[in-house]
Amino acid sequence: MSRNHAFPPSAGDFLLASKRCEITVLQQLLQMGQLVGRVSRLIHVLQRERGTVNIYLCSQGALFGECLAGRAKEVEQAELAVQRQLMQLDDSTAPLASASRLFSRIACALHNITGLPALRRQVQQRQILQPVAMGIFNEVIHSLLALVFEAADACAEPTTARALIAMFSFMQGKELAGQERAIGAAGFASMHFDESAHQRLLVLIEGQDRCFATFSEFADEPSLAQWRRMQQQDDREFERLRRIACTQWQLSNKADTSLRWFEITSARIDLMKQIEDRLEEALMVSCRHNLTQAQRAMAEDCAVYAPPPMRESYAVFVAAPLGDASPLVGDGIQPRLGRSMLELIQQQSQRLHALSEELATARATLSERKQIERAKALLIQHRGLTEAAAHRLLLKMAMNQNQRLIDIANAMLAVADILPSSGNTP
Repeated sequence: MSRNHAFPPSAGDFLLASKRCEITVLQQLLQMGQLVGRVSRLIHVLQRERGTVNIYLCSQGALFGECLAGRAKEVEQAELAVQRQLMQLDDSTAPLASASRLFSRIACALHNITGLPALRRQVQQRQILQPVAMGIFNEVIHSLLALVFEAADACAEPTTARALIAMFSFMQGKELAGQERAIGAAGFASMHFDESAHQRLLVLIEGQDRCFATFSEFADEPSLAQWRRMQQQDDREFERLRRIACTQWQLSNKADTSLRWFEITSARIDLMKQIEDRLEEALMVSCRHNLTQAQRAMAEDCAVYAPPPMRESYAVFVAAPLGDASPLVGDGIQPRLGRSMLELIQQQSQRLHALSEELATARATLSERKQIERAKALLIQHRGLTEAAAHRLLLKMAMNQNQRLIDIANAMLAVADILPSSGNTP
């Protein structure tokens, strides 16, 4: 807090310090919003590269080989944009809230990205199986989404938190749509879907519905309207192919079905990217608006509270004879400014309280996701399940018991200490 240390601190000093802290946080949120936008672009081009690699491997190298280098170049350019933004974040003089967790997520994402060149060499030479390659891409994208989640979880401003939650939820739903595209393309290419593929597709579809429901709860109206328009488009062919993928085992020999599925789902994902871009725009508008408002309020408060350069004493001033309507005015504040200072303090306190309540409501959604992820981690640890299998088990338990997924997760976490480990499972 910047003040004249020749005098004791005043209420005005701390009021202005509160406003400065708020502005610092909003400046940091603006940086985070810019980072999320760069990450959004990187995830999208990674999804495009994953789709191209998927078709290339499924076709035994017959299709999309000429596109591999271009897709890799797009990812590399998006990586550079993220790295430039990270350099600005790292050079920030004021550390972000929850910086330790955020920087840990960034480290994980950057580490995973370093494995992409080796993966591309294996793909080019067809020395890697399609499921393994898809798993590596999925892990890279998952680590980037975790970074966005951490940004939303650390956000201390409710309107920006809502924008971040909407964007994260939509990005996650879009990623699940990308995984559905990959599994469907592989199944149509091989003309066969086994039970595992059916189950994974159903989990991905349910996950998309859940993510887009959360997005709809937190999104701004223009983004939501754009999403509704997309849903109203004719997607009968997509739904028909999706039903085939989810229900049939052996398919008739139609060589172009895999490419048609890829084309339809890619067009759908590209439309989602347009909505994602709109969400990014809404996020940045929110960040800039809140920062401008805070800076304007700070300037107005500085104009109201302008302590004289030299104060001879800190005696209590009385603006008028004592009475119900005559407050005491002190703390080195000029008598005519006493009421204004009290009003400013009350307004700041009330506003921060309202922001805290609104933020708590927004964070409840993120808290539920954390609990579900923790329950999945328990199942993975104690039963040796994959993440997809753990999620399917949670869904099955929720349906069988007619309870919400979060209720099942909470119940499981409550008895975590008595769950058997995978080594003790018969």
